[in-house]
Amino acid sequence: MGVDLRQVVAGILTLTMFVMLGNMIKRDHFDSVEDKLPGTESASFENAKFDATHVKKSIGLWKGDGDELKPCWVKPSLDDVEQTEGFVTFSLTNGPEYHISQIADAVVVARRLGATLVLPDIRGSQPGDKWNFEDIYDIDMFMKSMEGVVKVVKDFPAQISTRSLAAVKVPNRVTEDYIAEHVEPIYRNKGNIRLATYFPSINMRKEGNTGDADSVSCLAMFASLELQPEMKEVVESMVERLRTLSRNLDGQFVAVDLRVDMLDNKGCQGSDDEGGKSCYNAQEVALFLRKIGFDKDTTIYVTQSRWHSSLDSLKDMFPKTYTKEGIMPADKKTKFLDSEGSEFEKVIDFYISSESDVYVPAISGLFYANVAGKRIGSGKTQIFVPANIQHSSSVSASNFISPYVSKKNHFAYSCYC
Repeated sequence: MGVDLRQVVAGILTLTMFVMLGNMIKRDHFDSVEDKLPGTESASFENAKFDATHVKKSIGLWKGDGDELKPCWVKPSLDDVEQTEGFVTFSLTNGPEYHISQIADAVVVARRLGATLVLPDIRGSQPGDKWNFEDIYDIDMFMKSMEGVVKVVKDFPAQISTRSLAAVKVPNRVTEDYIAEHVEPIYRNKGNIRLATYFPSINMRKEGNTGDADSVSCLAMFASLELQPEMKEVVESMVERLRTLSRNLDGQFVAVDLRVDMLDNKGCQGSDDEGGKSCYNAQEVALFLRKIGFDKDTTIYVTQSRWHSSLDSLKDMFPKTYTKEGIMPADKKTKFLDSEGSEFEKVIDFYISSESDVYVPAISGLFYANVAGKRIGSGKTQIFVPANIQHSSSVSASNFISPYVSKKNHFAYSCYC
């Protein structure tokens, strides 16, 4: 019997098609296994390719014009200060956004007085919440950064009673003139003081150069505090988790400072310095992000510790929305998430907000101001301040860049160049 050449060719083509189909099925199977991370179940292979292209077209949303800046302060010398015998002690309170300012004020005061600075403890918001400095921050890093600036000791001398210390309050961003008039007389009289910073206003604006005090403040605010190794590892693992969840968008993610318990506070009822609202809820943030160009595949980290039903409206528009409980390593939750105090949680929020590709402060205040300062120094200037955008036509995200960046009026611009 003769062989029909056309049948042979048709058979080969059919077999080839089955092989190709088998390979496609296997490929789709592995892709779907890889995509089975929380929040990615509905992402298809085709959508992933489209989103990656979309990100490149919308790169302006993710990266601003700023490059990483270099410190331009000059490290002062102890030779310029007359040393005295007394001590300045203080505590870090209310969370990391306050710690940065409290450290800076204490160092400025101790240097101006020629006093020895005692390493602070850390107090939480509830009575009895107390930690050692090294429970959160790298003690060796801090001591090294202060070399040649002020003398630092780990503990208050045992022979001096802490009960007899004179308590002195100073305003945030304390000046040398204020210290000379209000602090130095008490120190000269008592010999040792316990310092407390109060915040008459959230003032992180750039001001005229004040010489040595500015350099000391810059050093203390931006080059003295670093997380202790275990906390740093937790933050890094959570950032990496968010980048993995956002691999369709080149690993980029948005951090939104939105804490439900804050929205009912009195401070959230007024207006910010620009005349807008002081706080925005989850639905308002979701609408804002969509209107300035973020698509539904955007990965969002919210500083709210545990999921709250009011966040559902944000997740409806952005399915990849996560809180700490969703991305923290399971073996770290008992210590850093389920502990009595919330200090660890605040610290994690602060540093993730500083590391994200985009930061959105839904709540105005010191957290926003000091996160902005850290971001300016590292060139992460994509900070979008929410607004209620009434019209539905397209708007430019650049119109909502934080004034700290657009007007370069943050104190950090005195420290970096």
